[in-house]
Amino acid sequence: MSPDSNSSCNVPQAAKEGLRAALKTARWMVCLTVAISFGVMLLQYFGVIALVSRWLTPLFLHIGLQGEAALVFITCTLINHYAAIAIIETIGFDARSITILALMCLCAHNLIVETAIQKKTGASAVRMVAIRLLFAVAAAAMLNAILPDAAADTSMKKIQLVEDNFLVVLTHWALSALSLTVKMFTIIVALTVLQRVLAELGVIRRMSKLLRPLLRLFGLPAKTSFLWIVSQTLGLAYGAAVMVEEKNSGKVGKRDMDLLNHHIAVSHSNIEDVMLYFSVGASLFWMLALRTAFAVAVVWERRLVQQLRRRSAKS
Repeated sequence: MSPDSNSSCNVPQAAKEGLRAALKTARWMVCLTVAISFGVMLLQYFGVIALVSRWLTPLFLHIGLQGEAALVFITCTLINHYAAIAIIETIGFDARSITILALMCLCAHNLIVETAIQKKTGASAVRMVAIRLLFAVAAAAMLNAILPDAAADTSMKKIQLVEDNFLVVLTHWALSALSLTVKMFTIIVALTVLQRVLAELGVIRRMSKLLRPLLRLFGLPAKTSFLWIVSQTLGLAYGAAVMVEEKNSGKVGKRDMDLLNHHIAVSHSNIEDVMLYFSVGASLFWMLALRTAFAVAVVWERRLVQQLRRRSAKS
């Protein structure tokens, strides 16, 4: 019997193992996400997020944004892109401001959930948050210097973005949480099973060979090819199950996973998230080009640090 035939025979078993691993990770992901979502909903309802955004207003004025941009960014760091875009649409910004805001939000969004995921795959939570916030501000400052300036009203508008009736807010949150739970379970289970089947059939090994030149340029090991594709297409939240599984099984080593985490901390989910901001006026070029450049830079910096540590340990 040929190797391919043996692989085909093992596919059902691989799918079954993937399903068990996926359900375990999905439960953890859903519990974490729903709990954090509930806490953020309370902070938003009681005006804490709006208050924090006002404290950050001076920083945003220095990078050429209206004071209201602080509300968009702080909301995105705690919740997601959809909440940020809702505020952008409500307030109204010019294309320049939307591009800068989009880049900031793409670098540092949903920090609590995504940092917890990266920590579970072996990354330092403090380092991941620091990198994402640092590059968000650096990207904004860079675009502020590059893009043509435009006159803008920098006054902080008093906009009521939250329903006063707590029962209405709670109901809306519960329905959103239910929808998210179903979506997360479906995607996590499907993706993990798919990964097991593709690995069993040898597809991932062939994929690694095809992507090797690009990953070498990015400073990433070939073994991370499938996880890199997952992170770029589905992002961290939905790709968590596969990342955790690859790390726990030892298929991707600690050092390799560390490099991947540094890359995707700055640049991931480059389809859905990018298109969301593109649809409201952000520049596709700047969203992709700057984040990719930053991701490559931070990985090569990390590789240099790892190399210096190995030399120091040997001496």
